[in-house]
Amino acid sequence: MCTLCTHWLPGYAMEFVKFRDLRENLSGYLRQAHQGQEFIVTSRGEEVARLGPLKPTQQQRRQPGRLAGQVWMAEDFDETPEDLIRAMEGDGE
Repeated sequence: MCTLCTHWLPGYAMEFVKFRDLRENLSGYLRQAHQGQEFIVTSRGEEVARLGPLKPTQQQRRQPGRLAGQVWMAEDFDETPEDLIRAMEGDGE
């Protein structure tokens, strides 16, 4: 792994890696990212991307029907009261 430098942020270090090095050892960098390491990818000295672990909320898949029977909606939820319509149109004062 070829690292240009290490950038220290509160609580962890983020390494800079050249795109060429990332390409040549992608599986190694992905393994490290999976373990929590973060990298800034550079190309010709310019920062172009960030590689790191997914946040926990991004890893969770949606489960259809998970809230079935737990959500209540009033029968008139889509009806707008006349006084509110007049107020929004400027006629309700």
